[in-house]
Amino acid sequence: MRQILMPIDFSENAKNAIRYALELFKYERSVFYFLHTYEDTIYQNEKLTRETLKEIEKAIQADVEVKLMETLAFVNEISPNPRHDYQVLSANNSLVDEAGRLVEEHNMDVIVMGTRGENNDPKVLFGSHTVQVLKYVPCPVLAIPENYEYTQPKHILFPTNLMIPFKRRELKLLCEIAAPYRSKIDLLYVSKSDTLSIRQEDNLTFLKDIVCQNEIQVITEHHDTIKTAIYNNIENHKSDMLVMVNSRQSFFEALLMQSPIDKISLRIDIPFLVLQNLRRQ
Repeated sequence: MRQILMPIDFSENAKNAIRYALELFKYERSVFYFLHTYEDTIYQNEKLTRETLKEIEKAIQADVEVKLMETLAFVNEISPNPRHDYQVLSANNSLVDEAGRLVEEHNMDVIVMGTRGENNDPKVLFGSHTVQVLKYVPCPVLAIPENYEYTQPKHILFPTNLMIPFKRRELKLLCEIAAPYRSKIDLLYVSKSDTLSIRQEDNLTFLKDIVCQNEIQVITEHHDTIKTAIYNNIENHKSDMLVMVNSRQSFFEALLMQSPIDKISLRIDIPFLVLQNLRRQ
């Protein structure tokens, strides 16, 4: 049974991410954990003092519980799916710490969340919470852009430099997302050279073996920037999902992590699955 963690802040972006996830995994037996953390809300309260701390915490917790029940009612209304089990969770904790704890405790398969939350700044690709989860929680993250209307992921773009060994569990998730929709996976390799090293050849063979149930096409292109190549392929092939690996020496690191993430000009308007090449159970 798939274990899916969904951090929510009760924003419209979070609701949109919920709609997408429920539809994407509608064929799979899954447990959805809808999580809201409120540590930041407590400490940002203007009336907070040592004397008022417990009172404010109690009031915020009560408000969160009401909103979680409203979320559960919303979910059951739009997706009364017998394959799905829904649970709501709240914690006076940071999102990263609580998400990390739950990922370990429940052996989560994927975290699904909106790209941005309540502070819907159009100048940034990811909100601060999404960035923190991407950087520090060892679990694949599927980020859903605001207002994105669900479309079956028939065409998936997977840019990679083929330098890092892929994790079987992470690729299995990609394969299982793609399989019900018979998705075509475009493996995009951007390089100045047409020749692969032995390591790259081995990684490519491993990837093809794992996703053999789906059609996979290897595209080799020469561009000055990875970003240009990704944009062009999303546009030319009408991609429905972008997949990248978060690890040292990966395209994802080169694209995002080496620049201030709130200042880069990257714009991704399709669901973005980030696989974590990190230690898992």
